[in-house]
Amino acid sequence: MSNLQNTDNDLFQDLATIIEQGKKQVAVQVNSTLTITFWQVGKRINEDVLQNKRAEYGKRIVKTIAIQLTGKYGRSFDAKNLRRMMQFADVFSDFEIVVPLARQLS
Repeated sequence: MSNLQNTDNDLFQDLATIIEQGKKQVAVQVNSTLTITFWQVGKRINEDVLQNKRAEYGKRIVKTIAIQLTGKYGRSFDAKNLRRMMQFADVFSDFEIVVPLARQLS
């Protein structure tokens, strides 16, 4: 009976390891996707603000779009976070740099 319990325990441990590894891979993929999404949001807002070339317009549009996005997608898209996304897209202006960076996040 003890061999059966050891086998069951080994199987459980193996399955637990597989599940934990899967969960970690999902978390890495989610973080990577969110990073790219946030960069794209920041870049798109930056493009709109720069196209209009007015600081006042930029402040107004960030507040307005933050209210709309927060209502639909939650606090991750409040004005403060949108400004961070804009800064992120400004600092890392090349998408080819952002993708590998996002994949390295854990």
